[in-house]
Amino acid sequence: MMPALIPLDEFTFHQQLAQTPGVALVVFTSQGCGSCRAWKQMLADDHTQHPDLTLFEVDAGHALGLAREFNVFHLPALFLYQAGHYHGALQCEARPDKLKVAITALLASPAQEAP
Repeated sequence: MMPALIPLDEFTFHQQLAQTPGVALVVFTSQGCGSCRAWKQMLADDHTQHPDLTLFEVDAGHALGLAREFNVFHLPALFLYQAGHYHGALQCEARPDKLKVAITALLASPAQEAP
């Protein structure tokens, strides 16, 4: 069973990600978002395929500063980090096979400057 997504806000976001070894996926969500619930469920169901993936959640409704910083206009919005370095926005269907391909492709490119 997957642990709950680790909540982040403006006060914990940058420090927590800088200290997270390995690959981290940050999911911006909101309470009433049906697509967000589908993503979170898929991530929970698929976590055994990605045991090295640390999952974080930002409530975009409460962390408006972070949502603005990352130019989040549509939810869910996903961002990938590796060893504290930003690799970019992750865009794919909420399917385990598509997620794996998207993560692999994004990690193959060099880290970039965070928004």
